[in-house]
Amino acid sequence: MSRELKLGQHVVNDENPAYVIAEVGHNHQGKLETAKEMFRQAQSCGVSAVKLQKRDNRTLFTQAAFDKPYENENSFGATYGEHREALEFGREEYAELKAYAAELGLDFFATAFDTRSADFLEALGMPAYKIASADLRNLPLLRHVAAFGKPMVVSTGGGTMEDVERAYDTVMAINTQLCIMQCTCGYPVEFEELNLRAIETFRQRFLDIVIGYSGHDNGISMPVVSYVLGARVIEKHFTLNRAMKGTDNVFSLEPVGMRKMTRDLERARLSLGDGKKVVFASEAGPVLKMGKKLVAARDLPAGQILSADDIAMKSPGDGLAPAEIDRVIGSVTKVALATDDALSFDQLEPVR
Repeated sequence: MSRELKLGQHVVNDENPAYVIAEVGHNHQGKLETAKEMFRQAQSCGVSAVKLQKRDNRTLFTQAAFDKPYENENSFGATYGEHREALEFGREEYAELKAYAAELGLDFFATAFDTRSADFLEALGMPAYKIASADLRNLPLLRHVAAFGKPMVVSTGGGTMEDVERAYDTVMAINTQLCIMQCTCGYPVEFEELNLRAIETFRQRFLDIVIGYSGHDNGISMPVVSYVLGARVIEKHFTLNRAMKGTDNVFSLEPVGMRKMTRDLERARLSLGDGKKVVFASEAGPVLKMGKKLVAARDLPAGQILSADDIAMKSPGDGLAPAEIDRVIGSVTKVALATDDALSFDQLEPVR
């Protein structure tokens, strides 16, 4: 059974490079030019895609939640609703960013937090959709987005296995283009709560889909661990500067970190190999230099019955390997040998 997904310009499977999503989210601070700069930087880091978040704030939140005072160092408005609206891009910005991402050769899509936002994104021709962890149990949204017939990347933070299986069943009944992401929705998350082995659990349970990892951890090493465990879509929050205003910046990767992460993911892919133990051409020189051969431990006359004391193992390894010592002990020399002369079966007569 094939475990493969086409995301934008890329085919994601166990053989191809990891698909890396730079989650821009709202780290652009509501500024179009900042978003473009983040796209440029992400492209230079070797990511596959850049992603935003889309909310229809006035229908998504209750009036009380929208009007709740939001006064802290990361606030962009006096109320939570004003804060969210200040960070939200509209159709014009999305269209411009979509064109700019295409110019950079990047896939571009967004997380849809509600059906209106999903329809907004679909009207723009998004190639794929992200569903946030908080909507893992939102069956109406899952069904609505699945009906678009586009690839879906669904995070599973805060969910049980039952929740994940229900989401899988819901989407797959409509649309088989699904990727399930292991995620823990702490911001940032503690390492002991990452539960990366859930990636293996998902791969064993869902044999027909790609599995990924959405990380809110600090650092670049856990995505590589998740890749080794079987995650093939990797999502990490991205920022130009971790000290920038905004709640997500503190656990986001700056360009230097994203660049190292994409580098290490590709190194991990290449280093895993095919599991067959082989000898590489690059090993021949070191093995010859540091390997051992069987030599005469001292001057030996012809007719000598060889004992262990007559044989030494010395470098370089350009002669009879020490693995042959049991065949050599007890044999008889046909010719006289000087100290350090290499032993060979041509010089030895086996005892009958």
